Amino acid sequence: MNVGVLLEQLLAPVPGGTGRYTEELTAALVRTTVGDDEVRGFIARHPDVDGVAVSGLAAPTQLRLPRRALAATWELGLGPAPRGVDLVHAPTQLFPPRRRPLVVTIHDTVAWTHPETLTRRGARWHRATAARAARVADAITVPTRAVADELGRRLRRFPAERVHVLGAGVTPALRREPSDEEIAKVIAQFELPEQFVLTVATLEPRKGLDVALQALARLGGTAVPLLVVGPPGWGGVDVRASAHAVGLTEQQVRVLGRIADPELAVILRRATALLMPSRAEGFGLPVIEAMACGTAVICSDVPALVEVAGDAALVTPVGDVARLAEAIEAVVGDAQLRERLVRAGLQALGWAEKELSERPKGDKGKVKLARRLRTQTTMTLRWIADRLHMGSWTHVSNLLREKT
Repeated sequence: MNVGVLLEQLLAPVPGGTGRYTEELTAALVRTTVGDDEVRGFIARHPDVDGVAVSGLAAPTQLRLPRRALAATWELGLGPAPRGVDLVHAPTQLFPPRRRPLVVTIHDTVAWTHPETLTRRGARWHRATAARAARVADAITVPTRAVADELGRRLRRFPAERVHVLGAGVTPALRREPSDEEIAKVIAQFELPEQFVLTVATLEPRKGLDVALQALARLGGTAVPLLVVGPPGWGGVDVRASAHAVGLTEQQVRVLGRIADPELAVILRRATALLMPSRAEGFGLPVIEAMACGTAVICSDVPALVEVAGDAALVTPVGDVARLAEAIEAVVGDAQLRERLVRAGLQALGWAEKELSERPKGDKGKVKLARRLRTQTTMTLRWIADRLHMGSWTHVSNLLREKT
């Protein structure tokens, strides 16, 4: 089967989590092709396509309209569509008219639940394209049951039988254990402290970074530093100014910006805990990335985060500064609690029980633990592509053949 994947999100000003999903899943699909199967990429017309570089994938085919015009015509169900493929996968809600089997991924329901965290036009576009996907797509994939349930409540015509809950995974670049030399280099480059908490997110209002800053300010001098990883996004979030406003110093809050996966792999492993105090999420990829790196997680009680993290996170109410401060203090100060959260995370991801039992005790053993874990496929993007996405697409294709 020849699958066409829309790669336009990779050229967005801020690709964000959906850009990462698009790139990693497409690369995994390429790796898992069999026989005459082929994966092809498609984008709008651009003067420069250097931002589209997916491992193993040929240069993408450009459609004849630029991005803005393409989005406008596609919203009406018109315009050019990928040709020469058996099925089209749109990994975001930017998708073409249905002229061959079509799979659309809807990542979240923020446009309904938290429209104030989007532009007015953005919220309207997401609602309209989700409704169109419900009408025309042969299959809709969502990352969590929480998203599927919310769509069922929000869309008048919700095609439950065509909705598939397919989670995300951990990129191989983060699963690979860094060498001692790489670890030492990153520690020196970023001047990593002995203990710190970490956020990994595009800097935008719904990520709840303001809540994290207020929680750290509440802890005062006992708070460990916060390292903030991620590119600027919509909403004008200024972490440094917000930190200063609540009395936190530059030493207490450090903004690292966007960093490459090899560096992130080290920082995740060295972090005392990952904070994810989001107001809304569809999945929460940093949660399972931290779990895979053997790092404790503290997250808000957003339904999708609770679903993904299960018992492997300390969960606090959305926006509750006092409870988040208590959770940070508890995780930082209690090695046994961290041990329990890390163990639960690794178990949730399917790590072998034998390797769990061999874990060195204490935080100093965290790096040694990861080195001793065998390469796993559970909850990786290759596993998702091989077992879930490819399986679902094949299933959809077979159903369409039966009908025709």
